[in-house]
Amino acid sequence: MELLTIGAFARAAGLTPKALRLYAEQGLLLPAAVDPESGYRLYDPGQLAHARLVAQLRAVGMPLVEIRTVCALEPAAAAEAVAAYWRRVTVDVADRARQVALLVEQLSERNPNMPDTNSAVMIRHAVRCDTGAVRESNEDAAYASDRLLAVADGMRGPGGAAASTTAIDALRWLELADLSAADLITLLAGAVDEIDRTVRSSASSEHQPVTTLTALLRAGSQLAMVHIGDTRAYLLRGGELSQLTQDHTWVQSQVEHGKLDPREAAAHPRRALLTRALGAGGSPVEVDLALRTAVAGDRYLLCSDGLAAVVDRSALHAALAADVDPEPTAARLVELAYAAGAPDNVACVVADVAAAA
Repeated sequence: MELLTIGAFARAAGLTPKALRLYAEQGLLLPAAVDPESGYRLYDPGQLAHARLVAQLRAVGMPLVEIRTVCALEPAAAAEAVAAYWRRVTVDVADRARQVALLVEQLSERNPNMPDTNSAVMIRHAVRCDTGAVRESNEDAAYASDRLLAVADGMRGPGGAAASTTAIDALRWLELADLSAADLITLLAGAVDEIDRTVRSSASSEHQPVTTLTALLRAGSQLAMVHIGDTRAYLLRGGELSQLTQDHTWVQSQVEHGKLDPREAAAHPRRALLTRALGAGGSPVEVDLALRTAVAGDRYLLCSDGLAAVVDRSALHAALAADVDPEPTAARLVELAYAAGAPDNVACVVADVAAAA
């Protein structure tokens, strides 16, 4: 088989010649040959899979020294090594989040204009989970309490409903944990990792169930948030509606790279194609984690794409901004989904933050 120049090999692997030179210097990917006259590095096309693996490991932040070890392992052992690496990263991120939370608290005490994050709050909430006008089964799940708000959307088909229910049930024990929000992030990360393994283990030879998940876990006036997939979290504060989560979908990635206009993405036939979900088979699972401060007067909406994909943002804003309690607001949101045809299951949680009596 004809060898490729470093430029041709870089293009085929989706890398840069500079990256290949770095990999060679580190002993990760040596050229198959070096031209004795020109000194050009030549690569065998059979090295492409190895090059792409190295690039993928670099993309998730793995140090080169660990990549060398992983690449020397058999596939099963390599997969476990990658999972172990990501567990370490998750713990590190949670530790940094804890430090950030402490820093925010310290700075808030120095700045009288900052919201009082130490004031006691409570959550008033309402839940709706409807099959919709077209589907015969409901793969969505939703839950709300004073401590936990969660929405999950299982992929249509065998196991979808069980996957979404499993995701939320696995979080409910965290309601009992009397910890800081930063510590809860650590527990959330571990719980999600366990959910992912549980959902993947329920796969059959014919079907792999997956689910999205968006949840908020309260500790005092702090909220720990976890998100994966295209379920969403919104915040209405001071009359302004903001989306707190980013969809992990193919169309969203195209929007971010400037290849699709947001309006085109909203109507694109592949708009429901997920790039990240629990049980999707990728290891390690990658979720978004964040800390927020709950302020009296805030209104949160967590929902599945059965609502967000068919009811436009202005209608969502109007329904949430109406001066009514969570129960009628949630009912109104489901009505709006039905008015738009309700082609999918509809799940939503409306939660109001109020000062504790």
